[in-house]
Amino acid sequence: MADVAALAGVSSQTVSRVSNGDPAVIDSTRQKVLDAMKELGYRPNSAARALKRGEFRAIGVITMGLSSTGNVRTLEAIAGSAARAGYAVTLIPLDAPTQDNVRGAFTRLDELAVDAVVLIMEVHLLDTTAPTLPPHVKVVVVDSDATGRFPVVDTDQRQGARTAVQHLLDLGHETVWHVSGPEESFAADRRSDAWQAVLREEGRRVPPAQRGDWTPESGYRAGLRLAEEADCTAVFVANDQMALGVLRAFHERGLRVPQDVSVVGFDDIAEAASFIPPLTTMRQDFARVGELCVDAALRELRGETVTGVRLVPTTLVERASTAAPRPGTAARRRAGGRH
Repeated sequence: MADVAALAGVSSQTVSRVSNGDPAVIDSTRQKVLDAMKELGYRPNSAARALKRGEFRAIGVITMGLSSTGNVRTLEAIAGSAARAGYAVTLIPLDAPTQDNVRGAFTRLDELAVDAVVLIMEVHLLDTTAPTLPPHVKVVVVDSDATGRFPVVDTDQRQGARTAVQHLLDLGHETVWHVSGPEESFAADRRSDAWQAVLREEGRRVPPAQRGDWTPESGYRAGLRLAEEADCTAVFVANDQMALGVLRAFHERGLRVPQDVSVVGFDDIAEAASFIPPLTTMRQDFARVGELCVDAALRELRGETVTGVRLVPTTLVERASTAAPRPGTAARRRAGGRH
């Protein structure tokens, strides 16, 4: 630092201010210091600066794997928002939802020196792990029921599911069948609960739900079962990837979408508009969820009290996979006819 100061013709204190991004340094002086740093090959020691300031300018993210569309898109948004705020992101993906893995992830992030942690996982794992965190580390949770312990940011799952089901009922369908997500998923539970609630409020029959695991393969198996239900004219699928499998199953069984069966998905993945037919779905604003996660973490780091749940609304994207039911469709299917 002394060599940089001498070459630039400034004090060591000025070099320190430039290194720390102090906006009070005038542009011409800042440029002289930066030029001197470049000529001498000087790089500020970020680890030393972090220890001195007591902050690391890093946010850790623990997630239950990277195969889920929602997890990947939320992670992408968190990384972008953190970078704009001048923070790096350290990722710890877990290959299995075990308590030991969660404890290990918190320990690893403590070793890697982060200021805050964003958890993208089911919160029931936290209820029994009780991870020990350094006092300075702040926690924000995505997609959970962790109210009271940590700030929560989530898509408004119930609002999205209610909108999807109501859309199908408003088109004239007598009831709506459902392909749900895995049993251990809070998001799947909320979507399923909202599906049932709307049907009961409208005085409609609640058909048995078909359980999936978020994959197209599980949607395909559910679709084959639903194709045998002559009264099934509308299906709400808990995510777009399972909806793709449902569409394939209906096609193989000779059912036309939406002429014979209407289908609504959830997520609005990039490929949804290219399905055959293009999929009507509920759009999640993953970018906003990520922004709010980083915002909550930074507010906590500033000493603010951040509690409760911040929900991000979804939007219905109408495409070609939904339509009013054709008169007599169920009767024709009972009789063995497809069209």
